[in-house]
Amino acid sequence: MDTSRFNFLNNLRPDRFFLMAGPCVIEDETSPLFIAEALKEMTQKLGIPFVFKGSYRKANRSRLDSFTGIGDEKALKVLHKIRDEFEVPVVTDIHAANEAEMAAPYVDILQIPAFLCRQTDLLVAAAKTGKTVNIKKGQFLSGESMQFAVEKVRQSGNDKVMLTERGNSFGYQDLVVDFRNIPVMQQFGVPVILDATHSLQQPNQSTGVTGGQPERIALIAKAGIAAGVDGLFMETHPDPAQAKSDGANMLPLHEMKALLQKLVRIKEALA
Repeated sequence: MDTSRFNFLNNLRPDRFFLMAGPCVIEDETSPLFIAEALKEMTQKLGIPFVFKGSYRKANRSRLDSFTGIGDEKALKVLHKIRDEFEVPVVTDIHAANEAEMAAPYVDILQIPAFLCRQTDLLVAAAKTGKTVNIKKGQFLSGESMQFAVEKVRQSGNDKVMLTERGNSFGYQDLVVDFRNIPVMQQFGVPVILDATHSLQQPNQSTGVTGGQPERIALIAKAGIAAGVDGLFMETHPDPAQAKSDGANMLPLHEMKALLQKLVRIKEALA
């Protein structure tokens, strides 16, 4: 497969950001394709490089009865189909070192969840696949401390690494974004992404289901663009209330286009 079209980071314009977006998890074999098609059409019209995001499995859930996926191989095949059919790069999470080699053939970017960003074996395994590695900053870490995660990937022979800001723990059930982390992490010579949806999570609820503040997604995204992020990460769904994971902090798919148009105007004004 020709991967040259996925090298968008080398040609990113100063008046554009890239978008990493999709559902939290692959829920079935059809709805992710619908979401991917809609996002591809929006971003293509606006000139925004697009990466489809979908977790093939959700390993970090509060309750045992929470939805985790449709099966690893089946979900990875859905991601691969999106990659080929819509000609867009695809990113998915991995949770253990052995998953890196399993997931790598199906996707372009391996994502390290925030809770696992210090796991050396996981970072090294992801690096050794040769895929781009997106490391989400732990809710318990400063921007400065992420230099060591970057070094683990680079010292394993892979220079294709990105960092994602997703907020810091603020008490037991809230997060807050410190936008100073964006320029701090950019100093490591890597693209920095702002996760505008997980930054609004309200974790550790007594029900065992994570809450959120989706009405603030536009605010966080606009602030991130103003702060100079290279890319935005947003989870989206046609009907977040029916989403099987993280619906409480997703952007409804029908609201994405208007938000992207505003974000493009902000970025152009700053260029």
